[in-house]
Amino acid sequence: MKRVTGIGGLFFKTKNPSIINEWYGKHLGLPANDYGASFEWKDKNGNDCSTQWSPFKEDSDYFAPSEKPFMVNFRVENLEELLKVLAEEGVTIVGEMQTYEYGKFGWILDPDGNKIELWEPM
Repeated sequence: MKRVTGIGGLFFKTKNPSIINEWYGKHLGLPANDYGASFEWKDKNGNDCSTQWSPFKEDSDYFAPSEKPFMVNFRVENLEELLKVLAEEGVTIVGEMQTYEYGKFGWILDPDGNKIELWEPM
């Protein structure tokens, strides 16, 4: 069973996401909007993919229960099955899997308490 297939995104907390978006847009050319910036690319099979870069407000609880100011999103295949296997392996699962028009999401904690987002794109 494949597990992680790539990095889907990098999320971090900041005092003012809009100033950070503006700075990265001006100085590094990131095409930032209210959600950060998306980088479009193709995988080795020619499939369309993207990686998201997103600053969050420093008081966001999206990374909870982790107290860390960042979270990595990994692209995965078959999230539902992977979450079952991870639970059997004793990995801490955070919340319930959620499905949106752009994919399925699940969350786990690593041994240091870092919340990791798992994303199965549609």
